[in-house]
Amino acid sequence: MSNFPAADGFSMPAEWAPHERTWMAWPSPSVTFEDDADLEESRDAWGEVARTIARFEPVTVVARPQDAPQARDWLGSRVEVVTAPLDDAWMRDMGPTFLTGGGGLAAADWTFNGWGAQEWAAWEHDSGIGALVAEWAGARRYATSFVNEGGGIHVDGEGTVLLTETVQLDPGRNPGWTREQVERELHGFLGTTQAIWLSRGLTADYGRFGTRGHVDIVAAFVRPGVVVVHSQQDPAHPDHAVSQEVIGRLRASTDARGRQLEVVELPAPEVQRVDGELVDYSYVNHYLCNGAVILCAFDDPADKINATIFQELFPDREVVLVDARTIFAHGGGIHCITQQQPKA
Repeated sequence: MSNFPAADGFSMPAEWAPHERTWMAWPSPSVTFEDDADLEESRDAWGEVARTIARFEPVTVVARPQDAPQARDWLGSRVEVVTAPLDDAWMRDMGPTFLTGGGGLAAADWTFNGWGAQEWAAWEHDSGIGALVAEWAGARRYATSFVNEGGGIHVDGEGTVLLTETVQLDPGRNPGWTREQVERELHGFLGTTQAIWLSRGLTADYGRFGTRGHVDIVAAFVRPGVVVVHSQQDPAHPDHAVSQEVIGRLRASTDARGRQLEVVELPAPEVQRVDGELVDYSYVNHYLCNGAVILCAFDDPADKINATIFQELFPDREVVLVDARTIFAHGGGIHCITQQQPKA
């Protein structure tokens, strides 16, 4: 039985609400990064995201104590580095979900178990990062035994949460839980009242380093009543059917305020495979920070198309494209490596 933050007046604000800062984690040697060259390339990619966001709002990066001096050199003086033991580098998933209202800042500290106790994953250290970051941020911590990751949820800040069946009902995460139990827990923690369930995520997200269907590469709110959706337009691609189903389901959905959802399709990149492997490159996996949209780029003709769509959606923000191919090669995108701390 959880002590629900929503009962104390807290809820998760939408990502477009003003931020206090962004939290990230510094890549350290792990099974995710093949060798030293791969790790170095990944640190370049994570570092580029951190430095880009730092142009718009404060950024704090958690690094292993032995990696901190190098991280500080790499990241520059505008990015703060703090230290803690780490297993991996996905702050969206191991970090807390911050909540506001209720007279200050709070944090939902989900149980993190390596994306459903996957055989390759290690989470001994990462499972404690949510509590640490909450403490550093001065947030009131609410812990739960419910297994969830930040990439598995997306909210509109007005009572609606997007999620997928393959993540939330995953036997490796919450064995035996029903949809009703999941909804009760999420609503109690996020302050939401309506869950919109998608059946699954993108095909490549079920590969070895996949999350088994995180919603944040499939669909995301960009304002109340409006969602962006990954749109695979090649009928021969396995995600074509996934996209069509998600688009159909969202168009038929209403949010917590009773609005019929407006769906904005984000055309998938033309590139479909890298080294023969299917990729789940997605522009949905963007990050909103104060005054900017940090958009995944793939050196693809669709980069420009999607940048234009986001500029129309966010006329008051700067749209910044950052190459995300290295990040995706390890199982996620820009949204997956960032976690917003809203202004309380």
